[in-house]
Formats: sequence, C-alpha cells, structure tokens
Amino acid sequence: MYFLIGLSASLLGAMAGLGGGIIIKPVLDLFGHYDLATIGVLSAATVLAMATVSLIQVRHMDANVDKKIGLLIAFGSILGGFLGKGLFNFLLNQVNSASMIGMLQSGLLAIILAIIFLYVRYKGLLKSYQLYSKGIILSVGIILGMLSSFLGIGGGPLNVAVLYLLFSMNAKNAVVNSTFIIFFSQLSALALIAVTEGFGDYDLSMIGYMIVGGIIGGFIGSKLVNKLANVRIELVFNSTLMMIILLNVYNLIKYIL
Repeated sequence: MYFLIGLSASLLGAMAGLGGGIIIKPVLDLFGHYDLATIGVLSAATVLAMATVSLIQVRHMDANVDKKIGLLIAFGSILGGFLGKGLFNFLLNQVNSASMIGMLQSGLLAIILAIIFLYVRYKGLLKSYQLYSKGIILSVGIILGMLSSFLGIGGGPLNVAVLYLLFSMNAKNAVVNSTFIIFFSQLSALALIAVTEGFGDYDLSMIGYMIVGGIIGGFIGSKLVNKLANVRIELVFNSTLMMIILLNVYNLIKYIL
C-alpha cells in the first residue's frame, strides 16, 4: 500500500510539477498510521527520490530549467523551510495537540489549493509577469519555503502557480523548474533533521517502499510530461488539485468531529 502511495503520488507529481508531497501528506494523514512529523519525513524522502529521477531526465525533455531563477527560489525556500519548521514546532509545543495542528494544516491547505486551482483554471484571463530582481525572487522563495514546510507539502502547486504568474512560464517549463526547486528544498529539509535531531525517533519502516515508488513514479511521470501538450499537463494539474482539495476538506471535517 505504501509503495502504491509513493508511486501514484510521484507519478502525478512528476507529470504536473506537484512534487508528490501535496498528495502524500493528506493521504497518510487520512490513514492516521503516523504522526505529522513522521509523515513529513516519509513525504520528503519520497519526493526527493522522485525529483532526483525527474531531473536526470530533463536533458531528454522539451523543457528548460532556468537555473538563475530556480536556484534563487530554491535557496529562499531553504531559508523559508527553516522558518516554517520552526513555526510548526513552536505551535506544536504551544498548542500541545497534534489534532489541532492537523486541522489547521488541512484547512489552510484546502484554501490555498482552491485559490491556486482557480488561478490556473482562469490564468488566461489574468496578466502574468517576468520578475528580474534577485531580492524579490529570493523573498518569493522564502515565502514559498515557509508555507511548504509548515504545511508539509513540498511546495509543488505553490511553485507552479508562482512560476506561471511571476515568470510567465508555460506548463512544461513550470513543471521542470518546480521539480528543480523541490529537489533542493526536500534535500535541505532531510539534511536539517539529520544534523539536528536525527531519524532515530521516527518510524521509518515504510520509507524504503515509498522511495522505490517515488523513483518509479518519477521516471514514468517525467517520460509522460515530455509527450503531453501543455494543455494536457494543466488538465492533470487541475484534476489532481481538485482531488487533493476534497481530501483535505474531508480530513478537516474528520479532525473537527
């Protein structure tokens, strides 16, 4: 089951630049087998495997990684990730209720994803931009990293929406650049845990199955995205996003009841 979760999440994540964490987090939250911190580690490891395989395939794809923009956002995401992780730990200690934090995450995630869904659905009616300021791009990365780390989602849909809006990228370029950013953000998240608290307190018995699923899903997804037209990629993105919104709403109701 955990292999299939890693496989399906990474397949959709690689195809639409979602990363996979946006799917893994609410699905594992729904099952309730692991606490929120462990879910974050399982998700980060799976997504890192997916992103690594996907980026290896980029040279064969009809899309380009903008390393200048990608590295600035990625570096900002790493800084923001520290802030988001700190905020998560602070609230967890203050509230002392994983259920309350889970409810907050599910509610915020449903709202943010609904906004992204509407934007991508109607972005043709809205103006897009092309940012060049390094300071602003870095600040965008910090905000993305903080939100992604706090919500435990890897940042995929947030990255894609920002790349559409602020850098006028098409769907394929947004997918590969989002994956590029995700790679560094997830690598830094796992490295931070490794050098601070370590992994000894986490139940990672299923991590191997999920990583294998992430590798296979990343390989297949990156092959498919190269064959799909931009409009098809956006359809996959929006369809997956709607499914995740409904799942988060269900999780929110479950926490409330």
